[in-house]
Amino acid sequence: MIKKLLTPFPMALALFVALSIAPPMGAQADDDDDAVEHEEARRALEQGLVRPLEQIIVEARKHVQGDLIEVELEREDGRYIYELEFIQPSGQIVELQLDAKTMAIVEDDAD
Repeated sequence: MIKKLLTPFPMALALFVALSIAPPMGAQADDDDDAVEHEEARRALEQGLVRPLEQIIVEARKHVQGDLIEVELEREDGRYIYELEFIQPSGQIVELQLDAKTMAIVEDDAD
């Protein structure tokens, strides 16, 4: 919808401004942390400690309606947990936590 509102010139200007702004302090550290987390997730998948995200999303959609807006993979008490946030048509945010290996629901919170 935003694309339709912007003409090509303002979009190009906005892109130039966005690219010319220096990243905030600590951005490199955040990128490094993300890379480490991605590598850990890849290894966990290869070792069979977690299911592929696609399977987790299919299972989550059996319990929650709405658009998926955030996914995190966390390690808690020696096991991996997928935390998925959905926004329902009503606007309500729902977080669903699933065991990353068994796909069992760990927690279902409506915010």
